[in-house]
Amino acid sequence: MTSTISTSYLLAKKSLPTTSALAAQELPNYLAATPGWQADGARITKTFDFKNYYETLAFINAIAYVIHAEDHHPELVTTYNRCIIRLDTHSVNEGKGGISENDFICAAKFDAIYQQSFS
Repeated sequence: MTSTISTSYLLAKKSLPTTSALAAQELPNYLAATPGWQADGARITKTFDFKNYYETLAFINAIAYVIHAEDHHPELVTTYNRCIIRLDTHSVNEGKGGISENDFICAAKFDAIYQQSFS
């Protein structure tokens, strides 16, 4: 995909089963549409900061619906006032895992929840 990716494009999409990882040259467009997310090897990550543990857990509960609806399950690391999210797609690269558009769809939706309720 050579076109520019936007946040609104990602928010309107739904994760679908895939075995196709994004090509390395596609990642900058997707990362530009999801500020704060970083490529970390075969996954993308972002740290979300909160005022306290209650807000951290409220955020996790809020994104749980998206996780279920998108059927795309991130790794979550939770501390008192922080949640680190790591997204990758296990089914790509012949089952070895990697980054797919599904990761960015979820990233955009997690960002929208954070911006609406916690920023």
